[in-house]
Amino acid sequence: MSEDHKKTLQSQLWNIANTLRGKMGADEFRDYILGFIFYKYLSERMHLFADEILKHDGIQFDQLDDTTKQGKEMLSAIKEEAIERLGYFLKPTELFHKIAEKGAQKTDNFILSDLTAVLKHIEASTMGHASEDDFEGLFEDLDLGSSKLGKTESQKNELIAKVLSHLDKIDFRLADTEADVLGDAYEYLIGQFASGAGKKAGEFYTPQEVSTILAKIVTTGKKKLKSVYDPTCGSASLLLRVAKEVKDVGHFYGQEMNPTTYNLARMNMILHGVHYQRFDLKNEDTLEHPAPEHADLRFDAIVANPPFSANWSASAIHENDDRFSAYGKLAPKTKADFAFVQHMVHHLDNDGIMACVLPHGVLFRSGAEGHIRKYLIEDCNYLDAVIGLPANIFYGAGIPTCVLVFKKRRENPDEILFIDASQGFEKVGNQNYLRPEHIERIVSTYQKRESIEKFSHVAELSEVEENEFNLNIPRYVDTFDAEEAIDLEYVAEKLAALEKNMSDTEKVIAGYCEELGIKTPL
Repeated sequence: MSEDHKKTLQSQLWNIANTLRGKMGADEFRDYILGFIFYKYLSERMHLFADEILKHDGIQFDQLDDTTKQGKEMLSAIKEEAIERLGYFLKPTELFHKIAEKGAQKTDNFILSDLTAVLKHIEASTMGHASEDDFEGLFEDLDLGSSKLGKTESQKNELIAKVLSHLDKIDFRLADTEADVLGDAYEYLIGQFASGAGKKAGEFYTPQEVSTILAKIVTTGKKKLKSVYDPTCGSASLLLRVAKEVKDVGHFYGQEMNPTTYNLARMNMILHGVHYQRFDLKNEDTLEHPAPEHADLRFDAIVANPPFSANWSASAIHENDDRFSAYGKLAPKTKADFAFVQHMVHHLDNDGIMACVLPHGVLFRSGAEGHIRKYLIEDCNYLDAVIGLPANIFYGAGIPTCVLVFKKRRENPDEILFIDASQGFEKVGNQNYLRPEHIERIVSTYQKRESIEKFSHVAELSEVEENEFNLNIPRYVDTFDAEEAIDLEYVAEKLAALEKNMSDTEKVIAGYCEELGIKTPL
């Protein structure tokens, strides 16, 4: 699949999304357009799957008549296999292009009730089956009765029909199993919505450049992963990015607190071709209510971009929680950063790698955070690297951030690598971006564990101890550029010469004034 086709698809989908832009806020029309794209994807997968089953009968799925005895028998057999293989089922009359065609008719074109029924039926088709949890409530954010779509039912219908008609004309090329062009386009749209969502973007999206750094780090030296986990998975883009760095990921795990974002994550997984049996995402607060299904699991790779310095209960009940009890102190109520770290470390497998993005304050803040930081380094010796990133690379968050890398079995247990990548970026408008060369330098330095002047330093543990476990990067990586020495004798000579020139000029001006018979201004 050509790069041109991918860019064309991205452009087409973004233009369709803009059909809704004037009607509602960015986060609202995001949910509609991504939901409709997902419905079209499910529909086309169902169509391809059923056509393959019916190939020997010389019939296409959308031509089956479910009012006949033979049609009912065929549909029943297809449904059983679809639920098992795909996890859901759609009737021929419920396919996306059937609904879109009806909406495009001159008359009898009201589709809102039909569309609502179809979306509910997709979910209902999974009930009582293994895929039920993965499809439950997926379309609950598509409120087709919302007044934001139009004042009257006719106006709402007209807008939705227009969007579906535009989408119906786009070929997702799902038959090309070698490419993930639609998945890439979906990620592109999520990124575009994030760029216009301000601080809300942090709730569901990690910039692809940062995701790439984390993904490359946790897959260092690995071609396959049994499992990857993100306790604050957002739209699941970070989990999916890890999969691009290895040949195979056995299972994806994650938890997300926001219900809308949780729905987006599940859609994103399915749309990227991840079978429903290979991902397990939960909708709850990770710190307060960690998924019981994940409690005893330990993961090969853990990646996360937790909400920066979020509030949490820091309740005394957590003092007996296995995730926190060994440390002797809990993270502060107003700064849950280390609580997320502790949670992730608890779930990291002995041979796993963990990389998470955090605000710089975790490197040097004292109190309970300083105590936890010291315990992780001195008692556990899990901290493998500290990487400083540029400021203003996250949507809606201008602060500089860092990546902390943890391993339970470290190849270099007597040292910690520090990287100062804060100056490696390209500024575009008000946003800073990491380019491929910046990413490559960070990742290769981590993998080679090199000390590079003004960029990285391999610090002995004794050096960190001397700094009282303060990890502030300038303590280890000297990026100071000495100013050029000033020759004071030369400057004095120049000032003297300038003074003489000024004196000579004043005498000339005074002479002219005397000739003109006017008072000299000097």
